[in-house]
Amino acid sequence: MATALVFGVTEGRVPLADQIARGSLAALSPPDRARAQRLALATLRNLGRADAVLKPFLRKPPPPEVRAILRLAVTEIFAEGAPAHGVVSDAVSEVRRLGRGAEAFAPLVNAVLRRATETPAERWAALPPDPLPGWLRGRLMSAWGKAATMAMEAAHARGAPLDLTPKDGDAAALASRLGAEALPTGSVRLAGPAQVSELPGYAEGDWWVQDAAAALAAKVLSPRPGERVLDLCAAPGGKTLQLAAAGARVTALDLSAERMERLRDNLARCRLAAETVVADALTWAGPGGYDAVLLDAPCSATGTIRRHPDLPHVRDATGLKDIFLLQSALIDRALTHLRPGGRLVFATCSLLPEEGERQVSATLARHPGLVADRAALALPGVESRWITAEGGLRLRPDDWPERGGIDGFYIACLRLGAAAGGH
Repeated sequence: MATALVFGVTEGRVPLADQIARGSLAALSPPDRARAQRLALATLRNLGRADAVLKPFLRKPPPPEVRAILRLAVTEIFAEGAPAHGVVSDAVSEVRRLGRGAEAFAPLVNAVLRRATETPAERWAALPPDPLPGWLRGRLMSAWGKAATMAMEAAHARGAPLDLTPKDGDAAALASRLGAEALPTGSVRLAGPAQVSELPGYAEGDWWVQDAAAALAAKVLSPRPGERVLDLCAAPGGKTLQLAAAGARVTALDLSAERMERLRDNLARCRLAAETVVADALTWAGPGGYDAVLLDAPCSATGTIRRHPDLPHVRDATGLKDIFLLQSALIDRALTHLRPGGRLVFATCSLLPEEGERQVSATLARHPGLVADRAALALPGVESRWITAEGGLRLRPDDWPERGGIDGFYIACLRLGAAAGGH
C-alpha cells in the first residue's frame, strides 16, 4: 500500500491526503495504515537518495510501478533501518502481485536490491538531501540565498516532529506528563512517532496537534476574554481552539463544509465553544465590529514540505499569481469586519515573500490608516531575527535545527487607526 501511495504522488500527482481520503488505505488495520503512511512519507523525502543507490545496478529505468517498489525498499532499509532480507522478500512479492507482465521483473528486483543492500550505510548518510523542484528552488534562492535554501532542503529531509498545543497553556506540565519537550514559544514537542489518539489527555481534550509555528498566529493576536474574534479560513481548527480556550467569543468561518465538520469535532473533543459558519470569506457579510480577525489565508503551503513531502511533486508554479491576488482580496475583506482600532492577524504557511513580506507591505500601502503592530510580536520564544523590516514574523524550516526545526510561516498583526474601521 505504501508503494501505491508513492506511485500515486510521483506518477499521478495526487496528494497523499487525497489518496487516503479516497480510501486507499481503508482495508488496512490502524497500525498497518500508520506504517504505510510513514514509509510513503520517508520514501518521498528520499527519492533522490534512493535513486542514487539504485542507479549503478540498473541499465535502464524499470516501469514506474517497479521503480516505486525499488525506491521504497531502499528507503526502508537505509532510512528506516529495516532488516534487508525481509524488505527484499516483500518487494519481490509485491512485484509479483502487480500482474500485467510486471511479475517478469521479480528476478530483477531481487538482484538489484540484494546488490543495493551492500551499499555502505556511510554512503547513504553522505548523500545530499533531495533538492526542491526548480520552480520553488529558484524562488527560495532569490529570496533567502543558496545556503538558507540548502539548509531548508536538509530540514525537509529530516521530517517534522509532532507538536501539541496545551488547552490550559501549561506547556511544562503537559511536557512532563508526556515525557516531551516544552518549547520556548509554549508548544510541546514529542521526541518520536506516536499514535495521537492513544496519548494521555487526547480523549479529554487537554491538547491538540498543531505545529509550533502555526500556534504563534493566535498568540500574536493575543485575544482577551470576552473579545469578539473572527477566524477566517478556520478549518481544521487549531487556531479556533486557541482563541476559544483564551476566552474569546469566536466566530469560525470556512468555505468547506467537510473541513468545518472536523473543526466542530475538535471543539467537541476539547470541550470548547465557537460559532461556526460555512461560507465564502470573500462574500460573507457578517455583523461586523469584531475586535480582531485572524486570517490564515489559502497559500502555496511551501512552508509545510517537511511534513508534506508530496507537495513538491504534485504542485508547480501554476496558479501562484491567482493565490497572491486571492490573499490581497481576503485581507481587504477581512479589514471590513473590524471595529475602529481593531486588529487583523494575517498568516500563511508559505516560504514565498509574495505571500508574506510583500503582501503585507502592499497592504500597508493600500490602507494608509493601517499600521504593523510590532509590539504584538514580543512573545516568549520569538527570536529577534525572525522579525522582518515591514513588521512581520518570518519563520523557516531551517530555524531551530537543534530542536527539530519548525514549519515555514509568516505572521503579521495589522491594526486599524481609531478613525478607520469596518461596516
